[in-house]
Amino acid sequence: MVILTGLLAGTVSGAELTQVQINFFEKRVRPVLAKNCYSCHSARDKKFKGGLALDSKAAVLRGGDSGPAIVPKSPSASLLIKAIQQQGKLKMPPKNKLSAKDLSSLVKWVKMGAPDPRGGPAKAEVVISTIDIEEGRKFWAFQAPAAETPSPKNGAWARTDVDRHVLAKLESKGLTPNPDANRSSLLRRVYFDLIGLPPTSAQIAAFEADPSPDAFEQVVDDLLKSPRYGERWGRHWLDVARYAESNGMERNQLFPHAWRYRDYVLASFNADKPFDQFLQEQIAGDLLAQGNESRRDELTIATGFLAMGPKSLNERDKRQFTMDVVDEQIDLATRATMAITISCARCHDHKFDPIATADYYALAGIFRSTKTQFNHGASAGVRQKSGLIALSKQATEAEGVTYASAKPPAKRKKKKRSKTSAKPKGPVAMGVQEGNVSDCAIHIRGDVEKLGQTVPRGIPEVMRTSASPSFPEDSSGRRELAEWLASNDNPLTARVFVNRAWHHLFGRGFVRTTDNFGETGARPSNQALLDHLAINFMENGWSVKKLVKTIVMSRTYQLASTPNLANSEIDAENAFYWKASHRRLDAESLRDAILAVSGELDFDPPAGSIVAPMGETQIDRNVKQLAMVKAEQPYRSVFLPVVRNNVSDMMTTFDFAEPSMIVGRRSITTVPSQALFLLNSKFMLHQSERLAEQMLTDSSLTSHERVGRVYRDILNRAPRADEESRALAFIRACTDENQDETAAWAGLYQAVFGSAEFRYLD
Repeated sequence: MVILTGLLAGTVSGAELTQVQINFFEKRVRPVLAKNCYSCHSARDKKFKGGLALDSKAAVLRGGDSGPAIVPKSPSASLLIKAIQQQGKLKMPPKNKLSAKDLSSLVKWVKMGAPDPRGGPAKAEVVISTIDIEEGRKFWAFQAPAAETPSPKNGAWARTDVDRHVLAKLESKGLTPNPDANRSSLLRRVYFDLIGLPPTSAQIAAFEADPSPDAFEQVVDDLLKSPRYGERWGRHWLDVARYAESNGMERNQLFPHAWRYRDYVLASFNADKPFDQFLQEQIAGDLLAQGNESRRDELTIATGFLAMGPKSLNERDKRQFTMDVVDEQIDLATRATMAITISCARCHDHKFDPIATADYYALAGIFRSTKTQFNHGASAGVRQKSGLIALSKQATEAEGVTYASAKPPAKRKKKKRSKTSAKPKGPVAMGVQEGNVSDCAIHIRGDVEKLGQTVPRGIPEVMRTSASPSFPEDSSGRRELAEWLASNDNPLTARVFVNRAWHHLFGRGFVRTTDNFGETGARPSNQALLDHLAINFMENGWSVKKLVKTIVMSRTYQLASTPNLANSEIDAENAFYWKASHRRLDAESLRDAILAVSGELDFDPPAGSIVAPMGETQIDRNVKQLAMVKAEQPYRSVFLPVVRNNVSDMMTTFDFAEPSMIVGRRSITTVPSQALFLLNSKFMLHQSERLAEQMLTDSSLTSHERVGRVYRDILNRAPRADEESRALAFIRACTDENQDETAAWAGLYQAVFGSAEFRYLD
């Protein structure tokens, strides 16, 4: 008991686990243990070898006859790691060594502190898990949304139904709403939220001078019509879709055609494509009515959603590779749309949600009946090849020629080797097509060699109703799945997207865990409003622009962020939205705003991507290509290449989404490297100097006017008297020391760029 207590102190407790840690355990650790260890070391068996069970957290920490199995954060001191590395007397598994990938996963897990969400006993007791479907259906997320608009006491305050819901909740908690934000703060907020860019001084002046009651609504309408809107809101979806232009993992092969999917997403948001249609195209575009070649190309490219994920291209076993791809697609298709972690049921019934292993393999049959096309297999060392899908001749080739530095590498003499399938001529895309249709057998403990009962393709039982789809024998069922996911009969999809949209506009969703609506996720802080918006979203034709406008036109969105001590004592986290939250700009908005103010931002989208002419090379092995990928470009950040393991320095520093994972809510960190970037990076120094040169070019401006103008351009407000006097004193001190005038002004502008006020929205 002493050993167990001591070890527990070094682990990450279940209550503290992050979604990233849970995902790592469920996808990288539990399958390895289940496949290689449980047959001899499971508490389900009365006689488990060496007194060691590995199928519960407590059992792992207790260890066996030889002592504790692991020492969290110390692989070198962990008997389990020594055994699988086959270093000492214990050599496990006894017949076959673990693959390098599986060994690396377990070592990394122990280094992380062995985060483990499993329950279960430490003793050799038989544990039988059962799922009560009827009880599971009572969980809030699996019930159809339904809400009536309340009548708060202070009804005159509310402008919209959103406000009535918010105010009713505030009154029930003893909270009062903040005053309205001032006009310049509100304008800056809505510009960044809708298009990811700051307003210009002229736009602020025009808005502040417009006394009409619909002035703000006109601004919102103009922003929603701007092509910059799709670039902003499309990027939110790319986070969820784990968009990337390379594979990552041990074979980081480039995906030179991934940019087509990026452009499809941005165009869809700009066109306000109904979100239900948008989802169906990405999951089953190849199965939808196509009409003409242009439409066929669009639908083919849309299915890149399912082909974009990281893959173990070094995997020798084709069956294992196929099921790993299927697992990733199940996780994407269900968590991106419904925020339910169904992939956790690959090896066992879900430990927390009413999802059985049979439910997992019902979905697996759909995706195993699908052929995923993601590469030509042209890169050396890649064992798993697929092909790509031919597009019509009218599809743009886009070889990245608009990028000044995008020169393809010198051609090498051909040796690629065994015969490969013929490549399509002309433009191609990543995507999916119909494969060999069949139902899937349950893989016992996730093992591709241990097959159990075959499960008919379908949706999870807990979500089945009389309106649930039936799945045909002669096609994969992706179309039926897509139609169900994006239907009014599904209780989750509309809720999940509405919650994501609210998160992007307020910094916090009703459900704080945007990617987890299950038992281990947070409960909604205002379910009535979440349901109200979800119902309206569906009734308004799944229009994202209408949803966004509904939210930003509410008085709730337009509140000031000023603190209120009485409110903070009740709701310190602002979970009930009594004020606007103080939010840091994301990496793209920071970079794009700096470029916009300095005058160096090119608003014309590039053709293709810088990685397009590089082919399917393994990017980690080519120093020159890595430099090209990370080289600064004048385009909006959404058009920068997203190469797994090699995202640009500024994006990484300011918490860009991990492109190998589904990310509905980015991390927000405050670390020294951010301040150092703002102080010392070539990017910041160059942009500050560029702005100074611009200001000094206009000789008619006085120093007083230059200070005022830069405050309005960068911070979207006039400087206070003390700020102006300090700025002018700084310039005088620099020039008195014979410092170059451009350098002096550049130093001032860099300081304003580096201020917290610039980096945060009020």
